[in-house]
Amino acid sequence: MTEKPTSRQLPVTRYDHGRTELTELLGDLPKYRVEQVWQGLYKDLVNPDEISTLPKNLREELRASLPAALRQDVRSVGDQGETIKWLWRLTDDALIETVLMHYQKRSTVCISSQVGCAMGCGFCATGQMGFDRHLTAGEMVEQVIRAQQEAGDRRVSNVVFMGMGEPLANFDRTWTAVERLHGDLGLSARHITVSTVGMVPGILRMAEEALPVNLAVSLHAANDDLRDELVPINQRWPLAELADACRVHFDRTGRRLSLEWALIADVNDQPVDAQQLASFARSLGAHINLIPLNPTPGWPSQGSSPEQVRKFAEHLTNLGANATIRRTRGTEIDAACGQLRSTRLERPRVAVDLPSRSDRQDSPPE
Repeated sequence: MTEKPTSRQLPVTRYDHGRTELTELLGDLPKYRVEQVWQGLYKDLVNPDEISTLPKNLREELRASLPAALRQDVRSVGDQGETIKWLWRLTDDALIETVLMHYQKRSTVCISSQVGCAMGCGFCATGQMGFDRHLTAGEMVEQVIRAQQEAGDRRVSNVVFMGMGEPLANFDRTWTAVERLHGDLGLSARHITVSTVGMVPGILRMAEEALPVNLAVSLHAANDDLRDELVPINQRWPLAELADACRVHFDRTGRRLSLEWALIADVNDQPVDAQQLASFARSLGAHINLIPLNPTPGWPSQGSSPEQVRKFAEHLTNLGANATIRRTRGTEIDAACGQLRSTRLERPRVAVDLPSRSDRQDSPPE
């Protein structure tokens, strides 16, 4: 799988350096000074000029040589303070979003891996934007750092690569960020999840890596005809190839697969869809996350009603599948799944309305 480079030359920023890179960058300093810098950035989570153990002149030098990648453009709070969304402006003025979600026993940060997305899923707000460029590893790591600074004592316990972009289309930088989150920030691999629309080569590369992080697949349809419409990458790697890659990942990592399913009224929320999904999930021992479709300006279809979501989940359970209805978070601040978009760039694509179930001749699997 060949990656396109970032579309423009970007300056090196603060969290492009892990412990090893800092050692090389600051090689003329004593080792204990390098350790103090690393401690300040990754443990104390402070700016270089705030590392109190360093002399003032060194702090000033580091402030210039280790600039931040993210500048806050907008900060929105929803769910009585339990959901926080940032719109960040990068060094080239590109815009990305990050969402922090507090739960009773954990805090999860959802980070972006690209500016925009090239996958073309019409119901996704980011997909409606088109693709601009890949994020650097430092830009990804800094999103987590900023969220941890906000979380304070509540501590970020989980990181999900489910924000803007397709992480596996930016594999090398994404994986560098994963390794840094694990090695420098101390996050367990089991608390890191990488989500993909189904880039089979990337899934197979994940399976070969030393860190057994979790894999989530944005499925949304369990027959190729419908998935070709909803998730265009399926035309390149259809469901059979996707399933084979997911089995390889499970066999090598032992991590249970998660399947994400955005419920779209009269499109993928009928009994036949439940039958196809249950069959696919059972064959992989996967867990299903059901997500009512969130509204986006460039997509005409509606999310399934709460009653239809409940019936769909019940049908899956009766078919022996393991499914959970995901609680929608941050809808009022455009922070829920499928709504991540740079709100300052109003470029929604007008999607073609999908045929309803009554217009298609689908049948359940044998």
